[in-house]
Amino acid sequence: MSEGPYDLAIVGAGPAGSAAGIYAGRAGLNTIILERQMAGGQVVISPSIENWPGEKEISGPDLSMKFRGHVESYVKIREFSEVELVGHDRLFTISTPEGELVAKALIIATGAEHRKLGVPGEDTLSGRGVSYCATCDGFFFKGKDVLVVGGGSTALLYAIYLHNIGCRVKLVHRRSEFRGEKALQEKVRSLNMDLIMDTLVEEFMGEEQLDGVKLRNLTTGEVLEVHADGAFVAVGEIPRNEIARSLGVKLDREGYIEVDRKMATSVPGVFAAGDVTGGLKQIVVAAGEGAIAATSAFDYLMEPYWTESG
Repeated sequence: MSEGPYDLAIVGAGPAGSAAGIYAGRAGLNTIILERQMAGGQVVISPSIENWPGEKEISGPDLSMKFRGHVESYVKIREFSEVELVGHDRLFTISTPEGELVAKALIIATGAEHRKLGVPGEDTLSGRGVSYCATCDGFFFKGKDVLVVGGGSTALLYAIYLHNIGCRVKLVHRRSEFRGEKALQEKVRSLNMDLIMDTLVEEFMGEEQLDGVKLRNLTTGEVLEVHADGAFVAVGEIPRNEIARSLGVKLDREGYIEVDRKMATSVPGVFAAGDVTGGLKQIVVAAGEGAIAATSAFDYLMEPYWTESG
């Protein structure tokens, strides 16, 4: 027997899903949030956050706990509940390990995962010198030696940004030419930073904190160890779009969910917010999109389609 029906189901309890839950609860919608891990999303693994309004500095876990406490004053968060399948026949039927539940509307706030290099030391040193967001963590490496790994526009922007805030930057790319925008390539070259081309990262080294990176030149085979206080990996992201794909929601060419100004997708009753929609991946942006998505879901549920049919 299915649980519900809920007015609204939100998949994901990061900043987008959390904000959506607060707005949905305040609007009086019977809402549940399903999160495959711990509430908070990628905020949980951020060592320090300094760009959330009202908090000059706060740790990721502490901010996540504040999110959770606020959200749970309005709606229920079900953690460690991986959504396995979503079907749609007027009501959305959502399959989880705990059983099925149904909802009248759905917000997808599943985020995106940073593409990893898959080399030794990457996981153990993540948040301890290895980062995937220069604008989030670069401030902590002012005046220090950092590596940027990648050759696309994001990697070039990271390198420029880190140079401008006072880091000593080495840019490592596995090809002989960058793939990013020409203007960014020219800017990087004008800064006279170290460009290490045709080179792969073989290992991130360090015990409690990153202190070096092992590199291998693809042309000569030479293995080189360089000191690094920080390493910023920018080799792409993977949107967690499995639910959207199963529902036939329109995606862009990179796999991000396409939404309009109301965060509505191509499927009626389905909204999306946060990193899974692409764009600027920042906590404050995701929270704003979550608020819009919940408000739009409320408007959708107030339409005659629902108020006349029950």
